[in-house]
Amino acid sequence: MTKQVGDYVLERLRDWNVQQVFGYPGDGINGLIAAFGRATDGPAFVQARHEEMAAFEATGYAKFSGEVGVCLATSGPGAIHLLNGLYDAKLDHVPVVAIVGQTARSAMGGSYQQEVDLQALFKDVASDYLVEVNVAGQLPNALDRAFRIARTRRAPTALIIPSDLQEEPYRPPEHAFKQVPSSPPQVAHPTVVPAPAELERAAAVLNAGSKVAILIGQGARDAADLVVEVADITGAGVAKALLGKDVLADDLSFVTGSIGLLGTRPSYEMMRDCDTLLMIGSSFPYTQFLPDLDQARAVQIDLDGTMIGMRYPAEVTLIGDAKATLTELIPLLEAKADGGWRTTIEKNVTRWWDTIERQSMLDAAPVNPMRVVWELSRCVPENAIVTADSGSSTNWYARCLRFRGRMRGSLSGTLATMGPAVPYAIGAKFAHPNRPVVALVGDGAMQMNGLAELLTIARYRDRWSDPRLVICVFHNNDLNQVTWELRAMGGAPKFEDSQSLPDTSYADAARVFGLSAITVDHPDQLADAWATAFAADGPILLDVHCDPEVPPIPPHATWDQLESTAEAVLKGDPDAWHLIALGAKTKAQEFISAIRH
Repeated sequence: MTKQVGDYVLERLRDWNVQQVFGYPGDGINGLIAAFGRATDGPAFVQARHEEMAAFEATGYAKFSGEVGVCLATSGPGAIHLLNGLYDAKLDHVPVVAIVGQTARSAMGGSYQQEVDLQALFKDVASDYLVEVNVAGQLPNALDRAFRIARTRRAPTALIIPSDLQEEPYRPPEHAFKQVPSSPPQVAHPTVVPAPAELERAAAVLNAGSKVAILIGQGARDAADLVVEVADITGAGVAKALLGKDVLADDLSFVTGSIGLLGTRPSYEMMRDCDTLLMIGSSFPYTQFLPDLDQARAVQIDLDGTMIGMRYPAEVTLIGDAKATLTELIPLLEAKADGGWRTTIEKNVTRWWDTIERQSMLDAAPVNPMRVVWELSRCVPENAIVTADSGSSTNWYARCLRFRGRMRGSLSGTLATMGPAVPYAIGAKFAHPNRPVVALVGDGAMQMNGLAELLTIARYRDRWSDPRLVICVFHNNDLNQVTWELRAMGGAPKFEDSQSLPDTSYADAARVFGLSAITVDHPDQLADAWATAFAADGPILLDVHCDPEVPPIPPHATWDQLESTAEAVLKGDPDAWHLIALGAKTKAQEFISAIRH
């Protein structure tokens, strides 16, 4: 039987050790879909409910596996739907290869059905590598380059294959003029280390400081033990950018937690008071949460030279792999004689966790959303993977969830798009079918696309050796994060027409889709609900009815700023006095903890 181009694409994906392709069918990729049907040795075709979800699932798979994620879509609308998920990969520096169909070559330029200028469409999101394959001989090099560039530059790449080409006989490139061969699938991972003189300059800055602060991002993940060693030598505390939240465990006494609007008070205080800053593998964008521009001497380590020196005026910039760079830097560092700075940081961290517990235990109507995540922290398995969505629930993931052991976690860090938590969780289960996964989702994101992906979970649950996948919905009938932004930043009360969501039972929907579900409408039910979820023999949804008026108070918020927010809501917010009372009680816990410690 003659090998078609579609068959060869799958063969080459197998050579790249691709285990599954997340996608949705359409006639623009019929040749590829038929090849999946003929294949007996993979990769598996995982059918999402929507192409955007396929791109999110590929991104989530790549984030948690460390391998390249692959998604597949038809021409025209299918390709368009991929964009949001691919931009999520681009902005969070995640390797994803998108394979996209196109109308037949004979029809191109004729305003044919579903003909879209895909070169123009993907020009930005796949700017690192985008190619349209028009003859079979292009394929080995084009497909291999898509993978190599995605891995090397940690970015999405895209391959466009016209529909008629997919069904043609495959012919490899010839040893001839204007033919481009390729090498067997493999990627070299060079270790990049800065020059010794630059390492010595960096060490001099860190040795001179008496109040060293460290900020880590996802680029520090492979160097976690070395970050701890540097922190111990320099007496530093370690703050975590949101994408680096899982790099170090939160039970380390000097780990101050997340930074920024969704961050913790000890991270804010450490940056406010430090005299030296070491940034490792992070492009955290909010300069206002870093030290004042003339306050601290700074050293930055990053593998990507294009991302270095752009967030804070670093005195020394070290372009290199975090693990290799720290290995060379540590012998040059001098231990601090005075441990007062570290002691202060540790006291602030202890006080913060006490504050979070007190805030989480405050009464709300019906359930305090902070307590949802606080109770999760108490019982989450140490090998769990946690995905979070964009919205007010992200605050509780960032502040309240205590990572420990081998836990992993991620979310849409830079794009901050709604909707990835559930498809990320699906990608995580395909990456690690033997680990439990938890998705923390607001009801806005659940209505946007999470409900449909429950069907995907039900369909593929039998492929996961550890069947536990917990979808926790923060059910408050409000697009809550934007509601709070309107109040705090816009000085406006909640606008019901834009912010209120239609009420529905997410638990009932999950049951209709064949999943187990628990409705939680009282805080005393939370601990048992989480225990039941982690003892379940399959996926389960927790429909937690939360109070939308529990405020996500930033770590730097003052009483004056809270007063301004209160003035805004009194202009016409539907539940103004309840909101003000909760805000006052929540903020007051900081002062109670300060007195106790």
